[in-house]
Amino acid sequence: MSTGTVDGSEAVVEVSAAAAEEALALMDSEGMDPEVGGLRLFVQQGGCAGLSYGMRFDTEPEADDTVTVHHGLRVFVDPASQEYIGGSRLEYEDGLQAAGFHVENPNVVSECGCGESFRT
Repeated sequence: MSTGTVDGSEAVVEVSAAAAEEALALMDSEGMDPEVGGLRLFVQQGGCAGLSYGMRFDTEPEADDTVTVHHGLRVFVDPASQEYIGGSRLEYEDGLQAAGFHVENPNVVSECGCGESFRT
């Protein structure tokens, strides 16, 4: 298990301050301890383009996860997902037409029309 820095210089993914703040607020509302638990960001098979992102809160990392800390938020990424999302940035948008988390991934070569799945 490796630990990144707040600025993400060793991180698999970067996390914006807004995304970290929103995730920490959600963790708090679920009664989760951010010192132990964290946000798991992963890639799974699915969607019309072949791959899709997944996120969930976990109470602790798996033994082979890369664990980084961004603005107080612990982020867990499994080894299989790292090859697809390395260098990505997790953002949170709160607007009139769209609100939610969004992954900006420089490895994507195409996305489906709805933006829910991608191909590297």
